[in-house]
Amino acid sequence: MGKKIAMFIAFQGFRDEEYVEPKKALEAAGHKVVTVSTAKGEARGKFRVTAQVDKTVEEIDAADYDALTLVGGPGALEHLDTPAVHAVFRKGAELGKVIGAICISPVALAHAGLLKGRTVTCWPDGAAEVERGGGKYTGAELETDGRLITASGPLPARKYGQALAEALK
Repeated sequence: MGKKIAMFIAFQGFRDEEYVEPKKALEAAGHKVVTVSTAKGEARGKFRVTAQVDKTVEEIDAADYDALTLVGGPGALEHLDTPAVHAVFRKGAELGKVIGAICISPVALAHAGLLKGRTVTCWPDGAAEVERGGGKYTGAELETDGRLITASGPLPARKYGQALAEALK
């Protein structure tokens, strides 16, 4: 039986590959991906991709999902680094869910207090914030620390998706 993954994207300016590639990898592994954003309708990626939003942040209960993930991109922090999103991810972490974040989005996890003592990677611009939040920034393409999976940006997006699928086995 496939698992349920909530993928949080910016309504404007999510990074195309960081949404498309992990979603493909998770669906290929038989999982159901629910696209979450701050508004319903059609979300726009940085380049050409659009995505139909299934649920708003307010409609998400972490208990209903096996994994919670954040997609990066220029709009990520503006749209996703919010108390409402922090609360969902904190609850998910408390419940032992798989938590994923790619590109700049691990900064939102740092602000949610979820990176203390954890080994993490992210887009280099976010390194200082991740460290301020207690994370051990490595600069690697991909890091797995228990049920926390982080990736540095669009290049390892497919590998990141595969790592999420692996963690859900």
